[in-house]
Formats: sequence, C-alpha cells, structure tokens
Amino acid sequence: MSSILLTPPAVEPVTLADAKAYLRVAHADDDAVITALIAAARSYVEAQTRRALITQTWRLVRDAWPADGRIAALPVPLIEIVAARVLDEDGTPHAIDLQAFAADTAAVPAIIAFAPWSLAAPGRRVGGIELDIETGYGDTPDDVPQPLRQAVRLLVAHWYENRGLIGIGHSVAVLPATVAALIAPYRVLAL
Repeated sequence: MSSILLTPPAVEPVTLADAKAYLRVAHADDDAVITALIAAARSYVEAQTRRALITQTWRLVRDAWPADGRIAALPVPLIEIVAARVLDEDGTPHAIDLQAFAADTAAVPAIIAFAPWSLAAPGRRVGGIELDIETGYGDTPDDVPQPLRQAVRLLVAHWYENRGLIGIGHSVAVLPATVAALIAPYRVLAL
C-alpha cells in the first residue's frame, strides 16, 4: 500500500517574491537558494500534515481490494479520482469504470468507497491495483489555507537565516514552535 507522486505541483504555495518580501531580501543573489527553500518547506509541511497544498496527481497502489470496500486516500484533500485499473499477471493494465467508485471528500482522510465484489480481482499479487487521484487545495497559492502558507514562510525564514550555521550551543535543528502550532490543526493522523 503505497502512494506515488505522478504530477508534482506546478507552482509553490509561496512565490519567490512573497518569500523575498517576508525575508526582506531586495537582491537577486539568493533567488536560487530561496526557491529551493520554498520547495523544501512545502515538502516538509506536506509530509507533516499528509496534505497536498497545491494540486498534484498521486497513484495509490494496492495489492487487493479491501473487503470493507473502502480505501483511505492520502494525501488530502481529495479533488477527484482520475483513473482506476487492475493489472493482470503479466502487468497489462485494465481500466475500471470510475462510476464504480464514490468519494467522500469531506472525510479526513478522504474515503474512496466501492463494492469489492463488483470489481475485477488483480492478476498480480503485489501492486495489482492502481488508483490515480488528484489532490490539493487548488492551482494557485491563494487557494492554500493561510496558516499553511505562513508555516512555509516561517520555515523558509528559519532555514535562510540559519544556513550554514553549526554553532556551539545553538541548535539549528529545532524548528520554530510557531510552525508546529500553525500546522497542528491540519495534521491527518494515522489510523
């Protein structure tokens, strides 16, 4: 049971201009560094919350259909199911009609429900089921909840200000407590 990123976000939840304004950086010398820090901060927030901030496509891979007819879809929020297929013994994919699935996007994590007896069994013993899903808050930074965007900004600022620091008696590994506070309401807990 794994999730594989197929299409990464097209933009970041915080623009370079926004990050530079937050950092009060007027020059372009560190643009590459700041851009990399934005991507790292987004990745960190997504990993900690189990959410996709900007629209992304993921593949959920399963070995068999769950008997209860429910698959938890992570990361959240689920936008839609894009494709579904079972693989036969030699790995040939066979599409499944998306009408066989119903998605509860209000649940956290989102639940993909189906009638397991109505779906073809996979021929492969491992990874025989693939569900492609689209997740995220939207396509622009403004679609992302403000607390999550602020957490990204705070991480960028912390890492930018402490880059290269390995000080005696100073722990750079400790992240600002405000980051944890901002993302806490958005965490998706493991079942």
